[in-house]
Formats: sequence, C-alpha cells, structure tokens
Amino acid sequence: MNIKELRQKPLWQMTGEEFLFLHQNSPATDAQQPTVTIDTTKKYVYGILGIAKLFGCSMPTANRIKQSGKIDRAITQIGRKIIVDAQLAIELAGRKTGGRG
Repeated sequence: MNIKELRQKPLWQMTGEEFLFLHQNSPATDAQQPTVTIDTTKKYVYGILGIAKLFGCSMPTANRIKQSGKIDRAITQIGRKIIVDAQLAIELAGRKTGGRG
C-alpha cells in the first residue's frame, strides 16, 4: 500500500503500523502547522443587561458596578444608551483599589 492510498483510508481502519508509516513518511510542511490568530477587534456590550451578562451577575448588581465608578473608563453613555468596552471593563473591575481594607 502506498502513501496516497493510506491517506484515503479512514484513521479508525488503519493498523498501528500503517499509521506510523504514514506519520513518518508524510512531508512536514508549514501549511500543516496550526496558525494562531489573535482577534484584535473590540467587543462591546450594551446597557445594564450587557454588563450583567459580561460579569455574570444580576441586573441590580450590574447597576451597582456601573454606579461604583470602577468601570467608568470603559463606558460611553449617550443619553440613555450605554456602550461598554467589554475587555477594558473586565480589566478595570479586576484591579484592586485603595481605601477599603
């Protein structure tokens, strides 16, 4: 059996010997290597409900988080519309602040 035929054969039907033969004799190319992509686009959540979903809390707790001022830099509010940069809000909420001990 040649490599071309082995590549057509389902893995679960191969013997260990066939699998090792295929693995050792197949050319290793960069195209077969996985590539890592980083999503650099910003993610936004909207409103108190968006904050609640982001932090996994109730809407009253989300409102307290917003009112606390901890995530103010992540919030853009135009009238009643609230837009929150999700990544920045998580970073800001995770920081320890002085004052309470």
